[in-house]
Amino acid sequence: MTGSAPQLDAVAIEIVKASLDGIVQEMQNSLFRTGFSTIVRESQDASCAIMNPVGDVVAQHVVLPLHIGSFPACCRAVLRAYDDIAEGDAYIINHPYEGGSPHAPDMAVITPVFSGTELVAFCASIAHKSDIGGPVPGSCSGQAKEVFNEGLQLPALRYQRGETRDFGIERIIAANSRTPELVLGDIRGQVGASRLGEQRVLELMGKFGKDNTIASFARLMDLSERKMRAAIAEWGDGRFEAERFVDDDGVELNKPVRIHVVVEKKGDAIHLDFTGSADQTKGPANVRPPLVQAAIGYCLISLVDPHIFINSGVMRAFTFTAREGSVVNPRFPAPVNTYNPTVHALVEAVFAALVNILPERARADGCASRSIILGGRSTSAGKSYVQYEILGGGGGARAGKDGVSGTSVNQSNAKIASIEIIESEFPTRILKFELIPDSGGAGAYRGGLGMRREYLNLQDARFSIRSAKHVIAPHGANGAGDGRTGDILINPGSPEEKRLPTRYADYPLKAGDIFRLDTPGGGGFGASRDRDPERVLADVKEGYVSRHAARDVYAVVLKEQDGVVTLDRAATEELRGEIPPRPKA
Repeated sequence: MTGSAPQLDAVAIEIVKASLDGIVQEMQNSLFRTGFSTIVRESQDASCAIMNPVGDVVAQHVVLPLHIGSFPACCRAVLRAYDDIAEGDAYIINHPYEGGSPHAPDMAVITPVFSGTELVAFCASIAHKSDIGGPVPGSCSGQAKEVFNEGLQLPALRYQRGETRDFGIERIIAANSRTPELVLGDIRGQVGASRLGEQRVLELMGKFGKDNTIASFARLMDLSERKMRAAIAEWGDGRFEAERFVDDDGVELNKPVRIHVVVEKKGDAIHLDFTGSADQTKGPANVRPPLVQAAIGYCLISLVDPHIFINSGVMRAFTFTAREGSVVNPRFPAPVNTYNPTVHALVEAVFAALVNILPERARADGCASRSIILGGRSTSAGKSYVQYEILGGGGGARAGKDGVSGTSVNQSNAKIASIEIIESEFPTRILKFELIPDSGGAGAYRGGLGMRREYLNLQDARFSIRSAKHVIAPHGANGAGDGRTGDILINPGSPEEKRLPTRYADYPLKAGDIFRLDTPGGGGFGASRDRDPERVLADVKEGYVSRHAARDVYAVVLKEQDGVVTLDRAATEELRGEIPPRPKA
């Protein structure tokens, strides 16, 4: 900023902030509407951002919270690799160690924004690719033992020069993918979204002036940091610790992976130490530090203000330690592709530690996240396909609210692809898609229900799953019950029934096979016998809770006459030992 440039007042800063948010939303709308793959177009496993010339995130309209840690790491890899960045360039990177991609299928596209000859910003997106090679369709092997088992690894590469694509890079990517048209189509869509962002950023500078707009980038980051620190300063000081476990790493089965955190808070400073977490795993449960940082940021944003303006200023409000050689800071080339269950455990451990400071924000654990991947060669289309779906389950309950059913939780925010899309694009049929009764943890506030999705496979295919909480249940809070664990069955109820582990790669499905995924329910909050009997009655009527569980778990007696189920209040009070029912929330 030049010394003679006028300062923007508070009103103008707010207008710039709203404009940046709108630009990123417009970029994302463009990306989702031009997506070739169902992962981008339907599940929306992608996000966009604007960064300053050194790679700090200036604005990110959050779809996937972890990307706020990935964007700077990827952008700085570009800055390290190239000292001749020019207008019209576009760069790609998906390397989890060279950059900050959560795993190799998450490819970043980064383009510079120039005002005259001055680099003033970057526009970027990160989007999951349907397949970038490796031993299994979808490139996400639950048994990978190094990143080289996880598909094509690209360091920072110049993909466009003067807006002319490097067809050599495209040929390499296409040669390493089972779905080259989808992958290249999505990459080109990412470039298009960035070009739109570039145009809008320059229009913003035309309105407020280049120097003022650049100065506002720093000002907005300062404001986000100050707001976060001011909130932290109001919390009580202390040292608190908590832990959570991941079922296994996919290679060493029956060996839970520990995530341990010590939170030390003093004044407006807060530090999180993950030194006590497990050593890096043989299987792909490892997480790189940019994601650890982003996960902590997600937790603090959730506790302070979900509507805070998201930028790198939030990340400056805390510090953390991730021991080298641990599951949260692995050494190259440790595998990382099934990182999400570990991040969920990290998030839940951080929340569990911070509840000692903010007991009114206590929450139960949720279902974590999972994906199923089918791949093969379509007999009708005559080419390879990869069916990749992201699925949630039940959210954890909290004080005053039941958990949400059939949803994404924590840092996962992808949508469930519709039945119509899946059946029209892939050789499968969905036989069931329903909530699972009694799967939410019992409590004064009930955990959200998990869901069942059952498929009929129409032709031979290779099947992989990356899931969580099939062994270790989502914890309830304040004396509540845990959520039900998940499950994956091949040909359920038949003599050929087979249960797969939480993570499994490359199971050979035959035409006519049925597979069923049950996702976990969320943990409950508070003692189940404190739940308002009227709410239990409503749950039974909705099919969320069985009549058996109403009596045996919630101590609520129901009666039925002429097909109408009603509450037997006197019998309920007697069963509950004359404890008066909890008032309605």
